[in-house]
Amino acid sequence: MLSDQIKTKCTLPHSLYRAQQIKDFEGEAAALAGITLYSLMERAGQACYDVFNTHFPDARQVLILSGKGNNGGDGYIFAALAKNAGLSVQLCQMGVPDDLSGDALLACSAWQAKQGVVEGIEQADFEKADIIVDALLGTGLSGALRPEYQRLIYKITASGKPVLSVDLPSGLNADTGAVSDVAVKADATITFVGLKQGLFTGRAIDHCGQIYFSGLGITKQFDSLCSSSVTRISYQDLSDRLTPRSRTSHKGFFGKTLILGGNLGMPGAVRLAGEAALRTGSGLVKVLTRQENQLAVIAGRPELMVADFDLNKIDDSAIRDWATNLVIGPGLGKDNWAKMLLDFVLASDLPTVVDADGLNLLVDKPAWKDTWILTPHPGEAAHLLGCSISKVEDNRFSAVRNLQHSFGGVVILKGAGTLICDGKQTYLANVGNPGMASGGMGDVLSGIIGGLLAQDLNLQQAATLAVCIHGQAADLAAQQDERGLLASDLFPYIRKLVNP
Repeated sequence: MLSDQIKTKCTLPHSLYRAQQIKDFEGEAAALAGITLYSLMERAGQACYDVFNTHFPDARQVLILSGKGNNGGDGYIFAALAKNAGLSVQLCQMGVPDDLSGDALLACSAWQAKQGVVEGIEQADFEKADIIVDALLGTGLSGALRPEYQRLIYKITASGKPVLSVDLPSGLNADTGAVSDVAVKADATITFVGLKQGLFTGRAIDHCGQIYFSGLGITKQFDSLCSSSVTRISYQDLSDRLTPRSRTSHKGFFGKTLILGGNLGMPGAVRLAGEAALRTGSGLVKVLTRQENQLAVIAGRPELMVADFDLNKIDDSAIRDWATNLVIGPGLGKDNWAKMLLDFVLASDLPTVVDADGLNLLVDKPAWKDTWILTPHPGEAAHLLGCSISKVEDNRFSAVRNLQHSFGGVVILKGAGTLICDGKQTYLANVGNPGMASGGMGDVLSGIIGGLLAQDLNLQQAATLAVCIHGQAADLAAQQDERGLLASDLFPYIRKLVNP
């Protein structure tokens, strides 16, 4: 049974930290709490054992793989607890016990004093084990994995046995969520003191399994010493931004969203963005698109207004003055018509969402605006930054900050563990599912943001809440299965979520 101090998905803290921050302040926090570092290690081992009992209640044969640092020391504490409970425990040490020092060596000595056996990694019996406890590296990874660790992790994966990782799946970067070579794929991960930001974005999503957290009794002291620039957010955290409407409201109270896009052959994108803005609550939504697309747009959603864009009337003030906010990009294309639309947007001071080809066109016409929200996926982010997609994914935190520094406003870097950066703070939303890997999802997100901007939310408020609504709606829609999920399947759930 989990102790009250261990947090699960619904109760995890909001602040996220880099590994160095935890290393720098956990000792001081422990001292303030009157706790020795060895006592902290004992608490970590106990927390790990509590998660083991909850998540793997039927396991009887336990294989513990311990590294040379404090992560390995946690493994020794866990081993003693499991042995005392009557479980069959095999503890295998990377290197030899003489490699250990400090508290890890004390934990090893305590294990041996209770007739605990320490074996070499080559003696690990993967076939016999019911579960593998990964106490190899934790946050101790720096740079590429050494070959002996790579070989061991391949063996862990090949065994097909469930894995509990201590603090961090070995091979995963605690700060970025990147995997340089190979990493353990855990079924559950118990992490300590502060949540590592790399656990929640990028490839980490495939490696951590269920994440548990224990502050080890020093949370208050640690938080007083160390501030975080990355914050986890959820729909539940932000939904109070959508207050009930007055009984005397009318459509003029809730803004006018102008959506620009839908080049030849691409009416669906603006149609989806337009309905998303309506379903989110924008008072009026007008779609500025190719004349050839107008019938397709209004046939699918007659509540949308439509107009074509005459290049000879691009400075038409009636269009510019009508809108309270803009969305450009869905189905935009890259021809002269598309470029003129972008020029129209760049000349405006209205709050603006830029997506899809609107972003791609910015590569050749870079600009800085405080009044826009950019919504790139990793490919578009790489294009904007002039780098490879893999470089973006290797450090999504750095990528989203660099985009914001280069283009201003608020930047949403989409993907597993979506990041939102306003230049001061980075927000991380753990929402969404693989069913969202289908056409039109980004158009719906753009429309949701536009609908929130129309209702007087500021850029940061609209961006963060829109990401959470979008992902939460997709998660609700995916309850009927992920594969085959369509962007339009989100609409009934969006309507519910904007009426908390």
